[in-house]
Amino acid sequence: MLSVMRRGILGGTFDPPHLAHLVAGEAAYRELGLDVVTFLPAGRPWQKADLGVSPAADRWEMARRAVAGTAYFEADDREVRRDGWTYTADTLATFPEGEDLVLILGADAAAGLLTWRSPEMVLQRARLAVMDRPGVERAAVEAAVGEPVWLQTPLLGISGTLLRARRRAGLSLRFLVPGAVLDYIESAGLYGAL
Repeated sequence: MLSVMRRGILGGTFDPPHLAHLVAGEAAYRELGLDVVTFLPAGRPWQKADLGVSPAADRWEMARRAVAGTAYFEADDREVRRDGWTYTADTLATFPEGEDLVLILGADAAAGLLTWRSPEMVLQRARLAVMDRPGVERAAVEAAVGEPVWLQTPLLGISGTLLRARRRAGLSLRFLVPGAVLDYIESAGLYGAL
């Protein structure tokens, strides 16, 4: 008898991928008994249309580097390869129907899930595992999406916005992003020179 694939999906802009992403993926893998955690960079994230998101090719390469060397992490480029705006509901529909999907989110993203395109389809297709984020109350998340699984992680105030601002200000990102991601940021000249 074949067992059902239990897949965690950790999507996002990954501009850049950072340690909070990896901590969330690790917690979900361990706590939920997942087979794999798929890191899925958004191709063209419609909710960030006017925010100057880095090119998808750069974000894909950073995500690929961030997960390299962890056997149960993988990077997936299906959204990066897709034309047009990318929506989580559409992406979840591309995974085999028999897979047990867990969508791994920060509390900030989970609290805003009802603003996404077809949130009911997202909630039908995947269970939610949520990581606490600074400034977001669990009650706000639960009001939006019901009771998700709350991951047992430390409260990490790391975000792509913070990291890009640090880089532009000439501050180091070392130990906030994986070393291979930092190497790519430096070689590609992303977020301003240090």
